[in-house]
Amino acid sequence: MKLLSWNIQWGRGMDGRVDLARVVRAIERLGAFDVICLQEVAVNFPALPGSRGEDQVAQLAAALPGYTAVYVAATDVPGVAGRSQFGNAIFSRLPVGQVWRHALPWRPEAGVPSMQRALLEAVILREAGPLRVLTTHLEYYSQGQRQRQIEAIRNAHAEASAMASWAAPEEERGGPFESHGRPAQAILCGDMNFSPAAPERARLLAPFADGAPGWVDVWEWLHPGAPHPPSVGIHPVDFVDHPECFDFVFATAGLCGALRDYGVDAETEASDHQPVWIELD
Repeated sequence: MKLLSWNIQWGRGMDGRVDLARVVRAIERLGAFDVICLQEVAVNFPALPGSRGEDQVAQLAAALPGYTAVYVAATDVPGVAGRSQFGNAIFSRLPVGQVWRHALPWRPEAGVPSMQRALLEAVILREAGPLRVLTTHLEYYSQGQRQRQIEAIRNAHAEASAMASWAAPEEERGGPFESHGRPAQAILCGDMNFSPAAPERARLLAPFADGAPGWVDVWEWLHPGAPHPPSVGIHPVDFVDHPECFDFVFATAGLCGALRDYGVDAETEASDHQPVWIELD
């Protein structure tokens, strides 16, 4: 299974032009992916620079035939013509089981910009066994908000692990009370807006007291001791002053033996972030 994660900045490239076809071409150039996780996907949001208010979920789904599209709108506000939404998407050409959409904590701070954030979770049914894929985009401006969001992600993972062997009573099968499976093993990816040395990363990787499988940093597992390749600042941006890694892929420890590869595309200028990907058996 090959998985890609990319903050596409609503398709806005380094030239300031919104071009989703360019995003898709950049992905296709990297290979055939089974699961594509995208952050900053907009629907009817013409206020975003360069946007014409496209339904980007629909456009990306049309450009990725054979993939199931799953979306969570972290921001969902009144727009000029309907709702304006901004969030995260998963596109899978493998069968998709149950889906969860989690709102992450948002406690605004005076004088600090921030916006609603969300975690999207989908069960991917692969031949080697089902796993959950989670993708998110954490707060940039506030470390305190990021820390609270990480606690919420840890809680959601612990909840999922507790549900891994749970089944609804027979009389509830086929209805909304039935669980269609929430495996403990998972992949978490996205724009975390923290660096490899940040305490937020250390907290995310901390063991769980209740026995839930812990997270490992896929790059670190495959390349112990090697610095993380940068995913922002390779091309000049205004939010970092040097190339840095903000985009990560984490996996539960039970998947470590299946991890095979990790890559970052340093070339594309189709967004202000670079795509990252992993391959596992």
